[in-house]
Amino acid sequence: MPPFQDFLIGFLDTLTGHLVLVSYLLAVTDEQNIWKKLKKLPLLLLLPLIAILISVGLYAVIPEFQILRYFIFSIAALILCTLWVMWAWRWDFWKAFAAVCMAAILQVAASALVQILFLMLPSALEVDIAAMAVILFFSIITAVLLKRLHFGSWFQLLLEDRSGLRRTAMLILALEVSMETFLVLQNGVQRQYLAAYYISVVVLVFVIIGLIVYLAHRFDDSRTLQMQRDIIAQQQLYEQSLEDIRREVRAFRHDYKNLLAGLSQQAEDGKLCALRSTLSELDADFDRHLGEKIQLSVQIGNLRIPQVRSLLLTKLADMQKRGVEYRLEVLYPVENVSINVWDFIRCLGILLDNAAEASLDAEQPWVEIILLVQRRRLSLRVSNPYTNAIDPEKMWEEGWSTKGAGRGTGLSSYQRILENYSNISTYTNWDSGVFVQELTVEDRL
Repeated sequence: MPPFQDFLIGFLDTLTGHLVLVSYLLAVTDEQNIWKKLKKLPLLLLLPLIAILISVGLYAVIPEFQILRYFIFSIAALILCTLWVMWAWRWDFWKAFAAVCMAAILQVAASALVQILFLMLPSALEVDIAAMAVILFFSIITAVLLKRLHFGSWFQLLLEDRSGLRRTAMLILALEVSMETFLVLQNGVQRQYLAAYYISVVVLVFVIIGLIVYLAHRFDDSRTLQMQRDIIAQQQLYEQSLEDIRREVRAFRHDYKNLLAGLSQQAEDGKLCALRSTLSELDADFDRHLGEKIQLSVQIGNLRIPQVRSLLLTKLADMQKRGVEYRLEVLYPVENVSINVWDFIRCLGILLDNAAEASLDAEQPWVEIILLVQRRRLSLRVSNPYTNAIDPEKMWEEGWSTKGAGRGTGLSSYQRILENYSNISTYTNWDSGVFVQELTVEDRL
């Protein structure tokens, strides 16, 4: 069995590795509320103890296969860290696993760069504790640099491709295994070639970072192109709605004189009751054929953000197909929102989908959407009928739905988006059979 001192050094090395991993996780996840995540750090610091127990167990079972032990230990460490990220960030497994693997790649690169530094220093400084301290300090500096360069935002953009998330995670895992393999192979490199070897490792990491940014660019371009196509399609529907209004107006104008003649005759004959009845019918007919269409076109026209207008048109069309009555109110022009527009669209889509789904249980399903600009804030209010009981503690859990477990998002993904912004406030209420969700975005000064 290895001496106790080796286990102590191994524990400190594993602890340092976890701290380095956390610093890079905060960078690759583009975390905004860093202190909130650091409050959850104590649980992660228990993982080195578990890792050491795994190491001892592997040494007892397969003492002669050092490389195999190393890879088994590395995979176990990745999975343990993934479980922590799933808890701390409330992400699903594949997204958390991809983030941990990316952070591990950067961790290996930091180790390689520090090794280059130690090759240039006197041998007296080549002690394990000093190396751990230098690696930790260097990782914090490089993590801050990556955050300033917005690498995390590109990486998170890549992870938004839910359909390809598993493939992305496996690709990053393969790259991480390659980096770990390079790290293991250093034992067979002659000393005079070590500097060149470590430089090659660092270059490989830059290539991997470039690949991640390139893939994120490709996904962003593809999503933007698809959104532009949706905007064009929805704009055509919007223009068709305006054409229908113009056609109705022309028809109404054609009959206008005949209608006035009939009303005039009723007035001359003193048929006031019949006159009032006819006027009431005309008013109702106007609202039914023209008033609602004109009001809706005005409200939609006040949405000056193309992506938001496109999403709303799509959701309203879907509600109409499902027999859900909708009411839209946008009294003043909405020209911008002080958060990432894609995050706002995702929040809006989640609220509208949940409202439409829940309203179907009502006798007369309806959804009311209000977007209001006041001073330096944008307020969104989504209401729908809902008569069943709601458990406020379970509502935000992953997979919770009024239709049963695993059916809905439970607004958990909505909650995760909001955690990234300090200028957002929310309000939830259900009373007298009406469920209300409000989202307020303050302008950033």
